[in-house]
Amino acid sequence: MNLKFMRTIKFFIEANFYLSVLVLVYGGVTSITEHYTMFDFNEDLFGAMHNNLRMALLYLGLTEIVICFYCYATNQPKLMLFVGYFLVMMLGSLAFYGKINSVPIDHDIHSFFLYTGLSHIIFGLLAGLEDSVSNEYT
Repeated sequence: MNLKFMRTIKFFIEANFYLSVLVLVYGGVTSITEHYTMFDFNEDLFGAMHNNLRMALLYLGLTEIVICFYCYATNQPKLMLFVGYFLVMMLGSLAFYGKINSVPIDHDIHSFFLYTGLSHIIFGLLAGLEDSVSNEYT
């Protein structure tokens, strides 16, 4: 019974992680479009500031793809813990960016980084826990 419960929890954590990766990549790649983006970019943003946030999200989505490939190629999914930490730290960076440039940042972006960051952290913790347990018994 306990083993079945743990497998179910593991399945939901992994499924949530993969969903968060898709959300992150989709949010990053579609941020450069006007009609398909997940976020409401402030109309007061013009020129470089408007494009800075969009390009940063695009780079973030593309970087996520590379990091995922690296983690699975090296069999180190526990590194997602650090990726999640930096995604959560983006919340503070965005608040600072908005305050310095005197522009409001869409609240969906905050939810986006919180969800993807926490999903990565939980997945990384699970992978690290599994790795330590398997090393203990081998």
